[in-house]
Amino acid sequence: MTTEEDIIQILSEQVKGYRLLHDILKKEKICLVNINADEVAEISKEKDTVVMRLRLLEEERVRLVNKFTHDNEIPNTVNLRELAKLTGNSMFVSLRSQLLSLLQTIEELNRFNSILIDRSLNYFKTTTNFISTFAEESMTQDTGVLLSKET
Repeated sequence: MTTEEDIIQILSEQVKGYRLLHDILKKEKICLVNINADEVAEISKEKDTVVMRLRLLEEERVRLVNKFTHDNEIPNTVNLRELAKLTGNSMFVSLRSQLLSLLQTIEELNRFNSILIDRSLNYFKTTTNFISTFAEESMTQDTGVLLSKET
């Protein structure tokens, strides 16, 4: 397999990984709306695994692109659009487009989920403060001695 084919294979794997992350974020959104804390915790573990895999794929992609530029004596690093021009392979443009679309959608979902989490935390804080006012009242004791020292 050539370096060009290896890069395309890694990019395809990244597209699959980002699609999986997108699906996980959609599940997380549903769980956040339904305030299902246990499921959110499970989804968080899934996200961590997928993100770790995506990080490894990105490192491999960078390594392969560097190898390609070195092997072809290209003085600086190249992006996917330049790779398409250099190789004449339109797959780079297609994969680039898919990745950009997925990343934008993931960013939007992340922003929305972050808002849901913030609202849930505020709801929890408000509820906790409300309940604690009753707990403080029941904890006060009616008996006791108050001493004062006058000088």
